[in-house]
Amino acid sequence: MSLSFSEIAHAHKDFIQHTLQSFEEQLLPSANEDAELVTRAMFSVRNQAIKPPHYSRFSQILVCQVQDVNTAEVTINFPEQTISCSCPKKDLCRHQLAIILKLSQYFISLQQWLSIWRSKRSVPLQSLASERSPENWQMMADEVLNYAIKGPQPLEPYTLSGLIENIRTKLQRHRPYEQEWQELFNLFMDIAVSKHFLLHAVKTKADLSHHYVQFFLENTLSLIQRSIDTLSKTTRLFATEPFFDAIQKNVHEILFIEKGATAFRLSLYLQFWTKLFNERKRLNNELALLEQSDDSNTDIDLNVVKSIFYILLSSPSQLEQAVETMSENNVEGFIDIAQYALQKDFVDEATVILKKALPFLQTFVQDNLLPIRRQKFTRKLDHLYGQVQLSDSEELALYSSFGRYGIESFSNYLLRHNRLDEWVALHQLYPSSIPYLDQCGLKDVVAQSPETALPLYHFYAMEEIQQKSRQNYKQAVRIWRAMKSASKKAGKLDYFTAYIEAVQQQYKRLRALQEEINKSNLLI
Repeated sequence: MSLSFSEIAHAHKDFIQHTLQSFEEQLLPSANEDAELVTRAMFSVRNQAIKPPHYSRFSQILVCQVQDVNTAEVTINFPEQTISCSCPKKDLCRHQLAIILKLSQYFISLQQWLSIWRSKRSVPLQSLASERSPENWQMMADEVLNYAIKGPQPLEPYTLSGLIENIRTKLQRHRPYEQEWQELFNLFMDIAVSKHFLLHAVKTKADLSHHYVQFFLENTLSLIQRSIDTLSKTTRLFATEPFFDAIQKNVHEILFIEKGATAFRLSLYLQFWTKLFNERKRLNNELALLEQSDDSNTDIDLNVVKSIFYILLSSPSQLEQAVETMSENNVEGFIDIAQYALQKDFVDEATVILKKALPFLQTFVQDNLLPIRRQKFTRKLDHLYGQVQLSDSEELALYSSFGRYGIESFSNYLLRHNRLDEWVALHQLYPSSIPYLDQCGLKDVVAQSPETALPLYHFYAMEEIQQKSRQNYKQAVRIWRAMKSASKKAGKLDYFTAYIEAVQQQYKRLRALQEEINKSNLLI
């Protein structure tokens, strides 16, 4: 015998209440589409459009049919806590809400729930969108964001992606039809979302280093960069200037948020001022604001930020003064400035910054930088410093600062200067693998001076033998084959033969190794 709606509702009260709350947070009273969805769901409940339930006590799966234009089938899997609908709509639909409301009515008043939900409505989004102005766009963003992101508790990182996607979907419904306005609308709203999220995160002391949060910030920055690139290549309409002014104000305020997501905020700020806001008047006005600001109110060093304006406004003396404040704490910010300077072909200015950074790199890379970022960062440094003129001592200081995280870059440097013995010594000092040696230029070393590579092959073959497994012995034999080829090129095949015979004598008790050597025909 199937249970009634009442019995099912009381058996799964917690899930039903949680799901109704989740739906309520997704539905914005000020959005006409959401208001219509709620109205139609309530209509289905009140007009008996929901057929009697099919419920399995064993599987605890509920299946309900909702009579609509086309009959929809809603399935709730209580053990897995999922709800789905057969209708074409991918996300929350009126059929799912109708079933949850049907089940909820046994322990709440639906009329009271509807009244409370509607009371949260302030300004209809449609009316704000009908009159285009920065103020209305900001009110639209605030209406959606204040409803979706609120409360004294930090957001759960795993819910962030879905929450932001829901916010963007509601805002996109009111995007202008004219193509020349659409990218500007996207940019405006992405900045508004970023600012609101960061302010809420600081207020609630959220963990902005969480990987879900980092993914959201990286994705948001990518969207913003795409919009900036598009807008920077199009002619601006006179009517859009107030919107750019509003965006500039929000970007400035994001920079001065108290703390958190420093790399994101600085990168976002620099994207605007190096690609989009390039009018001299704007640059001067923003620089004046920065020079009047107190850097104790933010965790971003303003000397770093002001440097980009000194570059863009051709103020070398002021740039040199700003660079004098460089330390291990702000060197990464200055490196970012140098990167943007090189992108804009300000090579001399980038050279000043990069040379000043050299004494701080070793401590920053080895001690201050998170280990997971070190190798990628040293590659970035190698690319940037490769675009400026350095003396031999400066190049050596650069690559020495990388340590084991810049072996590939240091290897390339040694190859460029034909310092092959040091190349070999480097790879003995920091052992890796033969495939990595190939990536670092082993083939070039063998081509130029094959005899130089022989000690390296011996070193790595001995490393394999120490592991004492047949698989490692096979790898040692592969290394010796390469060593044999290098010996042949160097005219030292007799040396190689004597070497293998000595290895066989030294490890005569390792039967598996002897078998692999004999099978390989290394002595033929």
